[in-house]
Amino acid sequence: MTDALSRLLETRDWLLTDGATGTNLFNMGLTSGDAPELWNVDHPDRIRALYQSWVDAGSDIFLTNTFGANASRLKLHSAQGRVRELNMAASAIARDVADRAGRPVVVAGDVGPTGEIMAPMGSLTHESAVEMFHEQAEALKEGGADVLWIETISAAEEFKAAAEAFRLAGMPWCGTMSFDTAGRTMMGLTSAELVKLVGKLPHPPIAFGANCGVGASDLLRTVLGFAAAGPERPIIAKGNAGIPRYHEGHIHYDGTPELMADYAVLARDAGATLIGGCCGTMTDHLRAMREALETRPRGERPALETIVERLGPFSSASDGTGEDASAAPRRGGRRGRA
Repeated sequence: MTDALSRLLETRDWLLTDGATGTNLFNMGLTSGDAPELWNVDHPDRIRALYQSWVDAGSDIFLTNTFGANASRLKLHSAQGRVRELNMAASAIARDVADRAGRPVVVAGDVGPTGEIMAPMGSLTHESAVEMFHEQAEALKEGGADVLWIETISAAEEFKAAAEAFRLAGMPWCGTMSFDTAGRTMMGLTSAELVKLVGKLPHPPIAFGANCGVGASDLLRTVLGFAAAGPERPIIAKGNAGIPRYHEGHIHYDGTPELMADYAVLARDAGATLIGGCCGTMTDHLRAMREALETRPRGERPALETIVERLGPFSSASDGTGEDASAAPRRGGRRGRA
């Protein structure tokens, strides 16, 4: 193993990833409807500050501000011709921040979904998806990313297209899907099916897992599903920081640093190796997560009841795999996204 992430994984039994990009950038002045990726060029000082805040909070790996920096999504902002520029800028800033950290920090080039539905259900062909992902991958690589990281995917076809594109770019990668529909992705995949998919890819990821979704409880149940399937690769857990609430023109998440610290430890004990936060996760959350992972001893794999007691009830009775997941009681106030 020669890539930066694999080398780090050889020496550690858990790694802390980063938090929310959008939530933090909105707090810096990003306006709803604007493309955060344009800030890589228009406000590079703010992007640098975002990356630095994650490193200062203890992140071992952080994602670039390029979630929507593919040609399809940038077209919504008449910026489809700026894929290389915007991805390179984000990756170069991240590279400099990581190199100045004084400890090993991995730069992950963030790749989000195309925003289109793939054939045969939609019009996006496999070849077109590969081309879009490959264009973005090459720019992130050129800017200095250590690995590529695709996230919030719901379709197996899009996951496969990204894997092929990353192979063409000659880059190691990680990938996560969002399980937000009764334990399944929007396109119907279960945790067990993702494990099978990852195992069959010609260019498999270093690590795989889940991000976003409907809340920390549901995400950890998905992690348990991954672990039960016996994957050979490290598992990723990036859950949201509580429930989104709209207040005074902004969306706020109600997950406290204490709750996210509990989530991080439970994620580790459930089988995750790369642990971080998604929507709503701020630096205070990350600091609490890091401290908990460093100071709390590893425990047994948590039962569903334990997850509910610590993080709140699940949003559905089943995890989507067909197994009986209804044993977990649905009591107390919901802390996951509805």
